Amino acid sequence: MPKLDLNRQPMPKQEPQVRAKNFNEVALGYTPEQALAEANRCIQCPKHPCIDGCPVEVPIPEFIKALREGDMLQAVEVLKSKNSLPAICGRVCPQETQCESACTLSKKGAPIAIGRLERYVANWELNQPATSKPAVILPPTNGKRIAVIGSGPAGLTAAADMAKMGYQVTIFEALHIAGGVLMYGIPEFRLPKHIVQSEVEYVKSLGVDIKLDSVVGKVVTVDELMKEQGYDAVFLGTGAGLPMFLNIPGENLNSIYSANEFLTRINLMKAYLFPEYDTPVQIGKRIAVIGGGNVAMDSARCALRLGFEEVHIVYRRSRAELPARQEEAENAEEEGVIFKFLTNPVRFLGNKDGWVTQMECVEMELGEPDASGRRRPIVKAGSEFMIDVDIAVIALGTTPNPLITATTEGLDTTKGGTVVASETTGKTVKDSVWAGGDIVTGSATVISAMGAGKRAAASMHEALGG
Repeated sequence: MPKLDLNRQPMPKQEPQVRAKNFNEVALGYTPEQALAEANRCIQCPKHPCIDGCPVEVPIPEFIKALREGDMLQAVEVLKSKNSLPAICGRVCPQETQCESACTLSKKGAPIAIGRLERYVANWELNQPATSKPAVILPPTNGKRIAVIGSGPAGLTAAADMAKMGYQVTIFEALHIAGGVLMYGIPEFRLPKHIVQSEVEYVKSLGVDIKLDSVVGKVVTVDELMKEQGYDAVFLGTGAGLPMFLNIPGENLNSIYSANEFLTRINLMKAYLFPEYDTPVQIGKRIAVIGGGNVAMDSARCALRLGFEEVHIVYRRSRAELPARQEEAENAEEEGVIFKFLTNPVRFLGNKDGWVTQMECVEMELGEPDASGRRRPIVKAGSEFMIDVDIAVIALGTTPNPLITATTEGLDTTKGGTVVASETTGKTVKDSVWAGGDIVTGSATVISAMGAGKRAAASMHEALGG
């Protein structure tokens, strides 16, 4: 019996000094030899705890077994039996805190690189001619119609699952292209847009109709969809696109962006290709990104690629509390992003023309844990200092846009503006309306939104007599 390999195959990547100057994908993907070597590390344990750690319950040992046996079509079919967006999940899902953290091998060494293998299998399928891909076999239509509001990860997943169960599904998307946050929020170097659109095309191949430039709450309301257009159920998956701010003096100065606007200009409106695309983003010498999550990392790494000389991430806690994926923080550091931990802005200062020039900050120290379980930051007395900035980006998180809740009678919402829905089914208190993803949880991960979409689809199916 061969000796168990406790070390995972490293992911090939562009060199930091090269990738910091382009928007091409950082991770290059496994070669067939690397994928096979990694798949061979899986011990196919009988209790498969990795599945329990997956929000969409992918049969992980089964797809890995098919991969190492060379049956790639079977590997694709197993993946897509539970996950309609594997090429996306293989890139942005935080496997290290979910399926991989539950892997049996993690008790002795490095867990199986499940996400990298998922990406490999999904990439393989995307590169095959249409005639070589697994056939999409759908049941006869049951005549019932489902409206899905939003084409982000929750909406795409709910739509795909409902289509596979025989429903006629229409997605209403406010923007001019489908994908939601996958398109406007995540940079090209982490999630290429053609990958997102390939996954959208798969969902469309299931018979799902996508209506673009359709702002529900403006052109039509949720109640009108049901009462006048005859939809039997509605799923709300509009995400959380309303940015949060610091609410400190000077925050309304010119060249202070929300991360939403900054990333939308770069990703969706292609400012990184200016002047080919006429969407400029102001470039200066020094930029400060306030926040410590994945969105902050994305903003900072985009700034490097746009040509800023100094890119700072300002975070009020320490490295240990950083909420971003470790891989993303490491990539940012390798590329030259400067981290200023235990630092918090208290005001912005500008010139006579109204443009930001400086940010006053205070040093912090950590006290007892707060409700989130992280140690609460406390201001150090007399620690004020100034940072020169040409641009600032506020990346503190988001809340749902109130348009849907303001135009839909009978929905319950929280103080934070999220829709109240069952954690296990996604059912809201309003008849025939389900919700899932960031509109319910606030800003969270792609895979958690997908899990919510799957649970809601199962609940809708049951409620509609499935």
